[in-house]
Amino acid sequence: MSLRPANHFYAPMALGAPEPPRAIPFRPSRMIHFFDPSNAKMAAKAPSIAAKVDVLLGNLEDAVAADKKLDARRGFIEIATAHDFGETQLWTRVNSLDSPWFLDDVTEILAETGGAVDVIMVPKVEGPWDIHYVDRLLAQLEAKNGRTKPVLVHAILETALGVANVEAICGASPRMQGLSLGPADLAASRRMKTTRVGGGHPGYLVRADPGESEAAPRPTAQQDLWHYTVARMVDACAAHGILPYYGPFGDIRDTVATEDQFRNAFLLGCVGAWSLHPVQIGIAKKVFSPPVDEVKWALRVIEAMGDGTGAVMIDGKMQDDATVKQCKVVVDLATLLAERDPELAEAYGL
Repeated sequence: MSLRPANHFYAPMALGAPEPPRAIPFRPSRMIHFFDPSNAKMAAKAPSIAAKVDVLLGNLEDAVAADKKLDARRGFIEIATAHDFGETQLWTRVNSLDSPWFLDDVTEILAETGGAVDVIMVPKVEGPWDIHYVDRLLAQLEAKNGRTKPVLVHAILETALGVANVEAICGASPRMQGLSLGPADLAASRRMKTTRVGGGHPGYLVRADPGESEAAPRPTAQQDLWHYTVARMVDACAAHGILPYYGPFGDIRDTVATEDQFRNAFLLGCVGAWSLHPVQIGIAKKVFSPPVDEVKWALRVIEAMGDGTGAVMIDGKMQDDATVKQCKVVVDLATLLAERDPELAEAYGL
């Protein structure tokens, strides 16, 4: 619950700052593609990659060496000011709040990029107090730099304390855009015994009961280490009208497991995932776009249900007001994606 009175919640937090958003716009964000602005080769490819992704994110935090932090910040600012990315959102992940770089990251980016940056991703958020600090700071910088549109905040769940406070984090500010799962840091924080960045683990399994013969094989099934956390994150985001994302899948070569993990997150309610390498862009685009047959089925149900009340039988399956709501979720997403992607529009028949 917010500590601010309800009638103050949407008031600007600094004189001259823009009014906070009343609702977070749902824009296509099937993949948040990371690049290192301190890497000249990556930076040069950023404009061409931007045309292929929903969100392009300049990473200033993990994966950027300490002696390259200033280069990454400067490189991101140069890219943000030199290019118009059109419908592609431009985000940045700044350094953590306890680092010596965070304050200058935010200050310089808001001072020098105008309105180019849509969202600032804040790592290792542990409670609403972190968001309150960022909220006030951003308002002051928006007022100082004459920004007319508020920059949004995206938090990463990377610690046990952050997960314990996830509902409060989601409701801490009207500029909260969404959350991402950070499985590697979260695993360390929880003392989980896995060295993988996302995905399952062969040791985390269930085994069938023994049969009549003790020597008979007992089938096993690998379980999802992240199911509980993703589901909790999705519920918290949905309750507060913001967007949940799966984070990184570190085994770039294992495209099959990447797709599986992304699809699990999609089915649970996530709107997108991080792509760390160009090979993951297509996977995220495929997985976080509703399948064509699902869209066509959903359209059929909506048409048959008319005003959405009562019940009908379609192919032996009962459809009622609840299933219409499910179908509208699929069709609304498909319609939004079709506006951006002509191939999907043709496939969906929209």
